[in-house]
Amino acid sequence: MAGCRGSLCCCCRWCCCCGERETRTPEELTILGETQEEEDEILPRKDYEKGRRYEAVKWMVVFAIGVCTGLVGLFVDFFVRLFTQLKFGVVQTSVEECSLKGCLALSLLELLGFNLTFVFLGSLLVLIEPVAAGSGIPEIKCYLNGVKIPGIVRLRTLLCKAFGVLFSVAGGLFVGKEGPMIHSGAVVGAGLPQFQSISLRKIQINFPYFRSDRDKRDFVSAGAAAGVAAAFGAPIGGTLFSLEEGSSFWNQGLTWKVLFCSMSATFTLNFFRSGIQFGSWGSFQLPGLLNFGEFKCSDSDKKCHLWTAMDLGFFVVMGVIGGLLGATFNCLNKRLAKYRMRNVHPKPKLVRVFESLLVSLVTTVVVFVASMVLGECRQMSPSSQIGNDSFLLQVTSEDVNSSIKTFFCPNETYNDMATLFFNPQESAILQLFHQDGTFSPITLALFFILYFLLACWTYGISVPSGLFVPSLLCGAAFGRLVANVLKSYIGLGHIYSGTFALIGAAAFLGGVVRMTISLTVILIESTNEITYGLPIMVTLMVAKWTGDFFNKGIYDIHVGLRGVPLLEWETEVEMDKLRASDVMEPNLTYVYPHTRIQSLVSILRTTVHHAFPVVTENRGNEKEFMKGNQLISNNIKFKKSSILTRAGEQRRRSQSMKSYPSSELRNMCDEHVTSEEPAEKEDLLQQMLERRYTPYPNLYPDQSPSEDWTMEERFRPLTFHGLILRSQLVTLLVRGVCYSESQSSASQPRLSYAEMAEDYPRYPDIHDLDLTLLNPRMIVDVTPYMNPSPFTVSPNTHVSQVFNLFRTMGLRHLPVVNAVGEIVGIITRHNLTYEFLQARLRQHYQTL
Repeated sequence: MAGCRGSLCCCCRWCCCCGERETRTPEELTILGETQEEEDEILPRKDYEKGRRYEAVKWMVVFAIGVCTGLVGLFVDFFVRLFTQLKFGVVQTSVEECSLKGCLALSLLELLGFNLTFVFLGSLLVLIEPVAAGSGIPEIKCYLNGVKIPGIVRLRTLLCKAFGVLFSVAGGLFVGKEGPMIHSGAVVGAGLPQFQSISLRKIQINFPYFRSDRDKRDFVSAGAAAGVAAAFGAPIGGTLFSLEEGSSFWNQGLTWKVLFCSMSATFTLNFFRSGIQFGSWGSFQLPGLLNFGEFKCSDSDKKCHLWTAMDLGFFVVMGVIGGLLGATFNCLNKRLAKYRMRNVHPKPKLVRVFESLLVSLVTTVVVFVASMVLGECRQMSPSSQIGNDSFLLQVTSEDVNSSIKTFFCPNETYNDMATLFFNPQESAILQLFHQDGTFSPITLALFFILYFLLACWTYGISVPSGLFVPSLLCGAAFGRLVANVLKSYIGLGHIYSGTFALIGAAAFLGGVVRMTISLTVILIESTNEITYGLPIMVTLMVAKWTGDFFNKGIYDIHVGLRGVPLLEWETEVEMDKLRASDVMEPNLTYVYPHTRIQSLVSILRTTVHHAFPVVTENRGNEKEFMKGNQLISNNIKFKKSSILTRAGEQRRRSQSMKSYPSSELRNMCDEHVTSEEPAEKEDLLQQMLERRYTPYPNLYPDQSPSEDWTMEERFRPLTFHGLILRSQLVTLLVRGVCYSESQSSASQPRLSYAEMAEDYPRYPDIHDLDLTLLNPRMIVDVTPYMNPSPFTVSPNTHVSQVFNLFRTMGLRHLPVVNAVGEIVGIITRHNLTYEFLQARLRQHYQTL
């Protein structure tokens, strides 16, 4: 074709010709069973060389996402450690001096000054970007489930999240930095492959790859997994997290890429942390932000075992208690979230800042007073009891010993409450996991209650905050309390307290978040002890089953409070009593193959739909078309006798549904439609069509669907031909793709696929466009740009089949088309949510 354009006499794939070659419209070529080759195609063609290059670039981008996510984690961890050491260094010195001079109030004011300043800065960052509040896991879960939340993966969100979480953690709030790492990784995954940012508009790099929602969703999955891997040093757990908790749509090729991205993030963070903290570059000694250390019995205790078969019974009971505690935590937090939505969020934004400062004030006072008043002095365990078999264990031992606080206690003793409260949360977890010295049962119980209530109150305020570490610390205190009771009051001397602290942490965290597979692997990788696989798995399963009996997980609760149409993994069995016709939306907003600009602008500005069915309703032409008497193109009628053979005619007839009469030819087409009565021996399909084609008013392209229509006008029969997206229609209008009534649709400018996707992912908003230069009477031919073969279902399809098709194929719109090709409704995510299906099921029972 390219060679034909440059010469007067040439041979091409269609024919050999000299002089000017005859041109045909795309509709004519479709009817003749031919295709037209163009240099700039509307749809991308499969090119195997480009495919290999595309795949190679994808692997490189995935590696870059992992490295950048690891560097974000390194940045957050470095400054959290710096600010925390500065704060606790000043406060500890002040407490030691003022405990002798009697000026502890001054120490409290110093601690309040640090904490309130850090929390205030973190809360201000959330005012700049509100979606940076919280852990971000519910929002990323929604995004991977197929729901777009505005601003969730923007660069400004990443900056506010990263800086905000280091201020909120350093400010002494009971929050963690691991949850926001997942959100940060997802933002890196979404933005890095685009090479552009709306926050930094000057950064505009022409990068032609990955201009689709599917690619972007895959990279967000990889980024979220990299965030988990960087937080816990668990690349396999991160991959499973992205699969279990995040992505709705998965494929085999994505698994390897996500695992590779997680490995890249883990080892990038490990490399730099090991070099910065210990000066041993390349030794890879610190795999994640949260390190559980090595679980090992003391060499002097021959009766000690990490766990035995008898302990499984205790683990099951702890799982039940953890599920109950998690359900209680979720219930209280849900009530607090509803209260905030009613009484805090509607008020000025500064009220949210004051709430964050109030939580920080109360938390600081409780921590200080509890450490000074409620702590007990406990005997230190000799350092010789701690083994030195591995470097990692030595690191853990040094962290445990250096984090012991001796406030108000004589030599060789330590304050157990201050040791838990006046340390970073990661150090407190290590204390509960590895400190051989005992913690008082009363101290553990009080610490658990105070931490439980304050963590529940804190999660949901306007600061970036994670829930993993607070849940682990709270659960570890519960597990250590169980171990103390079993040792002291029941006499089970063989149990290892660190194992029970780990199982308690797993039970409580599982009861809050209700994760099973990924959380099991994350905890196993964090402990570096495969023998804990069975007890952790059993505990998490029991905790999840127990908690699910009362309510949902914390992330699902917050997703539900936001009203996001999240799709579960599958529907309930009783939902199969419903059909697609029971749940579809029958009131459609549609466009015509050839529609005037004023009609398109009216539809786009008065609706918020993201896709529109392309339909026709000129029944006279369609009946004649299906009889085979004539095939109507834009300007030419092809008699049946001119079509090669009967078999070829049938094939072309099915293809020619892409060909429609344009608006300026409707009157001409109507004049040529014969009004003869159908023969008595007409085929069955034609009889069905005749019965369904009831009279209805003719609708011209310059008339958009109106709410003033009658029921007959609104639900008239419409032949379905395809779907076109809002973004495509806006792009056509912006670029002036149209033709006048005096012209053929072949004169309309043609846009290539690259030109249609040039503005991705931020297409112009129809309300922001100045369309005054466009003639409203001009006509847009949408047929070259629509999807002519989207997934469709029959009105009688079971809801379970509809649900599985919608979820597994990653759909956003699913047309319902009857046996004669008429669209009768459309199904979106909203129509498949649990609440909507339950409401329709109740209506179904009422009609029986």
